[in-house]
Amino acid sequence: MRLNFQVQGDGFPLIILHGFLGSLDNWRSVSKKLSASSKVYSLDLRNHGDSPHSAIMNYSIMVHDLQEFYADQRIPEAHLLGHSMGGKVAMQFTLENPTLVNKLIVVDIAPKPYPASQRALLQALRDLDLSKFQSFGEIDIALAPAIKKPALRSFLLKNLARDSVRGFRWKINLDALITNYDELTKNIPVREPSIKPCLFIRGGQSKYIQDEDLPMIERGFPEAQIATIQSAGHWVQADAPAEFLRLVEDFLAHA
Repeated sequence: MRLNFQVQGDGFPLIILHGFLGSLDNWRSVSKKLSASSKVYSLDLRNHGDSPHSAIMNYSIMVHDLQEFYADQRIPEAHLLGHSMGGKVAMQFTLENPTLVNKLIVVDIAPKPYPASQRALLQALRDLDLSKFQSFGEIDIALAPAIKKPALRSFLLKNLARDSVRGFRWKINLDALITNYDELTKNIPVREPSIKPCLFIRGGQSKYIQDEDLPMIERGFPEAQIATIQSAGHWVQADAPAEFLRLVEDFLAHA
């Protein structure tokens, strides 16, 4: 698996991993700003963005993909930043490969299992007959009954690409994501706690990291700092970009 990526800037490497149904495109603005002080690698995880597709999708195999990426790019050590699903990949990678990670930043996800709350959303995407549509606007209207929030529909439509034969196609491997969705809801097992410097950033309007999750986080990552951006939801970096960047930059700048 050779993951699609973009790189910008110079300095100590920082690898950014997007969330479920996201891509490196969601992180362009943040990546550009962080590249002022870091060499930023933004990745598309397997079955997302422009990375290859595979029938296999779980955290162990995504950790292996990231190990291959380190080897291909000859990265001896890097900071890791992961949002949601990408945060779980980053946590498991750090636990299994401590010598490859300098600092870890996890955005709005805990190492716990989550309910399979996105099944209806995935089914709504699968039910679309993309050959019937001529524009993104038509697809947006078709999704509206099942997916009420315009911002969420806009986020999902970024996974579409125009196809010269059929009109539109999914860039994501939708079938594989549906088949393997239960794997992506699982917890990240902690056999040995990580003593790496770690920052968990949560959205105050999000339910992904609850106060009762903090002891679990601290058991697995005893050096963890917890920061809450009260105005932000699950997409913390988009809802409060200035405060998010300040937290990340301050954490990376201090030993």
